[in-house]
Amino acid sequence: MNVSLDGYVATPDGDLGWASVDDELFRWWSDRVAGTGTTLYGRRLWEAMAGHWPTADRQPGVTPLHAEYARRWRAVPKVVFSTTTAPLDGDARLVAGDAVAEMTRLKEEDGGPLDVGGATLAAAAVRAGLVDEYVLVTHPVLLGGGTPFFPAPGVRADLDLVETRPFPGRVLLTRYATRR
Repeated sequence: MNVSLDGYVATPDGDLGWASVDDELFRWWSDRVAGTGTTLYGRRLWEAMAGHWPTADRQPGVTPLHAEYARRWRAVPKVVFSTTTAPLDGDARLVAGDAVAEMTRLKEEDGGPLDVGGATLAAAAVRAGLVDEYVLVTHPVLLGGGTPFFPAPGVRADLDLVETRPFPGRVLLTRYATRR
């Protein structure tokens, strides 16, 4: 997830547009999507993604990089966890029940890497001990408040640093594996 230097993924009003993403970082995100088995979304992030990416490659002026991401994004199976979202189209499946039970089941299926998108859903996965890896794309901005990256207080996880990678635009990727 994109995270501000002070630990937030969204501003207090829910804005996600504060991150500075250049082509190199966007390529990294695109490659990551291509290697994902299933993406798990909370409602708010799903609504943001589903409002743009299903047709992004057919919009006027789309760059080849954005068109590629849109195609890759559509190809990945998606599970949306929500009790208020209407039925979904395409390759997205709605789960209104126990998110932790469904995430546990999906993890046990070994259908490839699972990516969790959305701070509330990620917090449930963290509390349940389901997270094998944390990937932070830290942007050099202070938001001063909003939705925290780690909204699961009282949870301790010992981690091993797996990767660091600086990107142009002063962005830093850090990847940590959960020590089991």
